[in-house]
Amino acid sequence: MNTNVLHLTQAVSFSAVIFLFVSCAKTPATETIRMYVRASEAYALGRFAETADILYGEKKFHPALVLRAKAEFFLGDLEKAEKTCRKALKTRPSSLEAKLYLARILREKGDMSGAEAAAQSMLADNPQDIRALRLAAEIAGETGKFDEAAVLLDRAAEYSAESALVLLDRARLRWTAGRGAEALEDLSRARAMLPWDTPLMRSILNLENIIKEVM
Repeated sequence: MNTNVLHLTQAVSFSAVIFLFVSCAKTPATETIRMYVRASEAYALGRFAETADILYGEKKFHPALVLRAKAEFFLGDLEKAEKTCRKALKTRPSSLEAKLYLARILREKGDMSGAEAAAQSMLADNPQDIRALRLAAEIAGETGKFDEAAVLLDRAAEYSAESALVLLDRARLRWTAGRGAEALEDLSRARAMLPWDTPLMRSILNLENIIKEVM
């Protein structure tokens, strides 16, 4: 395994364990955590069949159910993915990730009314989430609701400016810390997020020019 892949799997494992303790009302059994970490590592490497196999017997632990549904989705087993997604939603009805994948699964199955209902449920709980807005817009467009799709994309564009602001703030911190190259990467990503010329765009360009002149 090369160094980059090793670092990726270690990061996934660490994030997975932190997520487990933060997101679950009851701490899962140690064996469940180990199983989830192994499955997360397999998923990060694109081994979706292995991921699904590792998590096959899990019925209650929400993060494991969501991960299994995602693996089944990417394997193309839409029937299993839908069932697993619905199990995940029974354990946590407000789960954005589960609703997001349920909408995608139903869309792939051609159940556009079901996909639309899942997207609306997703937006009701997460009206500012860009992923939810984009998927809902795609589904609206595919069902001929072009005006609705345009409104949803307008909202997504507005919220993307907030994400650009986060990257600008991080770029300033990185520049102050002497990490100019990383700051420029953040600024480049921030520029790509902005759909129009705004004062924020000018702030990004000004900082970018300063960094480039110094470097």
